[in-house]
Amino acid sequence: MRSRFYAALATYAVLALLAGYTLEGNIRLATLIFLGGIAAKSYIHYISRS
Repeated sequence: MRSRFYAALATYAVLALLAGYTLEGNIRLATLIFLGGIAAKSYIHYISRS
């Protein structure tokens, strides 16, 4: 379970980096907020299952 969690966070980080380099303006901010929300939801789920 732990490796799946770390893989998910790594995937979110890669997507955030790609969004940071390729997008501009409000869509970049919206994408980063969305990815941060998904990462937070994953973390909450991970700690609730432990």
